[in-house]
Amino acid sequence: MSEEQQKTQQPENIQPTSIVVEMERSYLDYAVSVIVSRALPDIRDGLKPVQRRIIYAMYDQGIGAKDRYQKSAAVVGEVLKKYHPHGDSSVYGALVRMAQNFSLRYPLIDGQGNFGSLDGDSAAAMRYTECRLTPIAEELLLDIRKETVPFADNYSASAKEPQVLPGMLPNILLNGASGIAVGMATNMPPHNLSEVVSALCFMIDRIKIKKLATDDEETVDFEIDSDATVTDLMEHIKGPDFPTGAEIYDKEEITRAYATGKGRVVTRAKAEITELKNGKHAIIITEIPYQQARDRIEERIAALVTDGRIAGISAACSGVLPPSTSSGSSPMPSPTNTAIFRCALIWPEILPPPLPKINRPESEEG
Repeated sequence: MSEEQQKTQQPENIQPTSIVVEMERSYLDYAVSVIVSRALPDIRDGLKPVQRRIIYAMYDQGIGAKDRYQKSAAVVGEVLKKYHPHGDSSVYGALVRMAQNFSLRYPLIDGQGNFGSLDGDSAAAMRYTECRLTPIAEELLLDIRKETVPFADNYSASAKEPQVLPGMLPNILLNGASGIAVGMATNMPPHNLSEVVSALCFMIDRIKIKKLATDDEETVDFEIDSDATVTDLMEHIKGPDFPTGAEIYDKEEITRAYATGKGRVVTRAKAEITELKNGKHAIIITEIPYQQARDRIEERIAALVTDGRIAGISAACSGVLPPSTSSGSSPMPSPTNTAIFRCALIWPEILPPPLPKINRPESEEG
């Protein structure tokens, strides 16, 4: 092929550019896409794009809190068809999490069927499970048809989808959020509805509204401010409220997290001691730290037994727990003379002096 033919076959829109400049531009576009359209929730409704699309698709299909359950596969198919051009596993995974009462403090989807458990079991396939919206999810959609939020074209410009839900409830505070994007991340704990409403009422009573002067007579701007402090709000919101319960300690750390936006919340399993008929004592764990699977706790106990850090257990801890109840608790086998467990490590008060540092299972949120 001659040189002239090669020149005529080259596209006219090819422009020389530095690979460094192109990599910076492309990576920036990718980072913005991940931040805005995938990984992080919108502070206004507390939802990631895939969660918002699932809830709106169910609303559009008429699968409300008082309607009959519909197959999860039908919901996933509708979301993929109209709003979310990605894999079905990501959509169904988000749907399952919104239906788990141990993942969300206030579930947004009412699931029927196997939606997983605290043991770490995965949900059944979407062709077997059914779902519908919960009343709290309907509150997030309230007045959406009254031009309360902006709509935009979907990926194919064949339908409209809301850019944000009206959000009559502060979902970002109630259910928290977590996500890892490019260069930033978030991990917000859930809170109690009654406490959040009490704090909101307190702030409304303390709000100061000031009208601002503008050049346009038709435009009216206001400045809204409140003199409520973090200490004032913590009189109403004592701290996070996790769906699996457990105890939170170190109040100073909670105050620092609320004041600065950075901090950690350490939770510890809640336990009680019960005397058995045979004279032995049992340590019963009734609440476990947030996002801690029971099988992982079993493995930790088994490892401590194997290492000799816990003595007096008559059976191995791993794989011996019966299925968990709705509260996530279940009995463990009897040790020799010390204690039996239920999703827990042994308490130092019951251990002999050589083992003073064995504590209940903990987890951190921050």
